[in-house]
Amino acid sequence: MAGYQLSTVDLRTKQNPGHYIFNMFYYKTILILIIISNYFFWQPHPFRNMTMINKAAAYYVSPSGNDKNEGTRNSPFQSIQRINGLLLKPGDSILFEGDQQFTGSLKINLDSSGDQFHPILISSYGKGYASIHSGNESAILIHKTNWLVISKLKLTGSGRKKGNTHDGLLIQNSRHISADSLIISGFQKSGLLISSSEDISVTNIFAYENGAAGISVEGTYAVKRSNHNIYISHCRAENNPGDPSNLTNHSGNGIVVGSCSKVLIEYCTATNNGWDMPRIGNGPVGIWAYEADSVIIQHCLSYRNKTSKGAADGGGFDLDGGVTNSIVQYCLSYENQGAGYCIFQYLYASPWHDNIFRFNISVNDGNVSDAGAGLYIWNSSRDSNQFYNSLVYNNTIYNSKAAAVSFSELSKRKGFAFYNNIFVGKDSLVKGNMGYDLFIGNDWWSLNKRFNIESKTDFKSWAKLSGREMISGELKGLNRNPEFKASGIAGLTSASALRRFSHYKISPKSPIRNSGINLLSKFGIHTGGLDFNSGIPPTEGIGASF
Repeated sequence: MAGYQLSTVDLRTKQNPGHYIFNMFYYKTILILIIISNYFFWQPHPFRNMTMINKAAAYYVSPSGNDKNEGTRNSPFQSIQRINGLLLKPGDSILFEGDQQFTGSLKINLDSSGDQFHPILISSYGKGYASIHSGNESAILIHKTNWLVISKLKLTGSGRKKGNTHDGLLIQNSRHISADSLIISGFQKSGLLISSSEDISVTNIFAYENGAAGISVEGTYAVKRSNHNIYISHCRAENNPGDPSNLTNHSGNGIVVGSCSKVLIEYCTATNNGWDMPRIGNGPVGIWAYEADSVIIQHCLSYRNKTSKGAADGGGFDLDGGVTNSIVQYCLSYENQGAGYCIFQYLYASPWHDNIFRFNISVNDGNVSDAGAGLYIWNSSRDSNQFYNSLVYNNTIYNSKAAAVSFSELSKRKGFAFYNNIFVGKDSLVKGNMGYDLFIGNDWWSLNKRFNIESKTDFKSWAKLSGREMISGELKGLNRNPEFKASGIAGLTSASALRRFSHYKISPKSPIRNSGINLLSKFGIHTGGLDFNSGIPPTEGIGASF
């Protein structure tokens, strides 16, 4: 149950999360117990009626049942309302008949909790997924509950513009909750919302056609311990267009986590979100975090996300206001209306600092919104003490329509360093003021002019004049065509295929492969030991994929 251990990020010594000690005891325990529950409850078995040690009960619900029945498989209940009247004990199960629809809102509160070895189970039995249609309400509300598993259900609301005003699954003030294999749609707010909870595992969720977001984490604003130890994996957030009732803030996000700490998001996909946000202003992003600490977003895919016409954002990935000690790595972003990778700090957020973007790929992002590039840096606080210390290394940013990197007019910052990246743009490679950032070991390539930054078209002259890509008077950057295998093309639709994605691999014979900076020996930076494709990168390699 997402009980992994994650140390605070040190920008000089950060190891790969594969080297972290992940204590997945809770999560593994829950999976084992699901299997055990399946053995005893879901299928006919000669020992099914034996009294278990903790006297757990299995309550079956079927449209052909009756609420006056005993709730057994042969004599099931009929309604969600009957289940809401039960006092559930550790090890109890609520099982809805598969391929059947049930109307109402299931509510589990502090009077019903499992324990570490006997979680409560809510799921389907028989063939297929049972469907809970909750109309204008939430389908399932979990409040002040511990040790509970929800799996194999469809949760459906009446629609974000057809009367629903709630979240699909709300997990609130709870601990040790696992949500797995759920299909959630038709809710005006989030498909799945985690609020002020900890030790939560969310896996294999398909959230679509919701309003505010597919999946979100919220709590007391800017209190990063409001939510703790959150695991989100193998989820898909697709076509969550926007909340028609929200006229003051962003909506239409894929996966967004805020007011939280120790969060791992991996192998998730976000696409076609945000296109119907009902306002102009700050907008949605595919997968992102704000006011959060120790977040890792890895092995994720975010593509073709949008924002409303004339609005901002609509990007792929984002570490936004107040994020600290966090990493985005091994991700692919393409054809988002906003930037592929957003490095943002907004006014009145807590300080943003000590974050890393590494071994990511962006393809033709940021060509609709104000970003105008695949990588975008913005700071509306206007204070570098609020926005400092970021490492951006071994990324591949490709944009055949605009710039590779964009610095907003509001982007005051300090302690930013860009190492061993490949930056490819249509004409001018950089939009905005590069400030005092460090640029060393990067490869720059303008598709139209070979090189073009700050109206300088000769790379060596620019480097000597600006002092960028230089160490002790020696040129360390490159101006070479990276000669990608299939540039300008992405085409993936699932994060599960990222490891095999080879369009931007560097040829074994390319000088780019070994012309960068050894970040460990030069700056004491541990790069994590893996490249975009989970291979071992060369110590002086440039770019994300080898």
